[in-house]
Amino acid sequence: MRFKIAVIPGDGIGPEIIEQAELVLEAAGRKFGHEFVQKRALLGGAAFDATGTPLPPETIAACRESDAVLLGAVGGHASGTAAAGGRTPRLA
Repeated sequence: MRFKIAVIPGDGIGPEIIEQAELVLEAAGRKFGHEFVQKRALLGGAAFDATGTPLPPETIAACRESDAVLLGAVGGHASGTAAAGGRTPRLA
């Protein structure tokens, strides 16, 4: 089977988690004959640094177009500093 997965590393430890999760997906695909088509997307502090918003429309679209979402971790601002105005971005 072929599955589309939105891969969202997030920030903090998220990219490290995703790196290992992708190895697990690869092994599962080989063992069970699945293909995982991955599309990376931004969320949280990493997204804020790159786009100015913690939840870009492209991320929402990638999730809606996928069969599953693989999310690493989302926490504070990726650079470790507060956004303009002295506040860290919030997802809600």
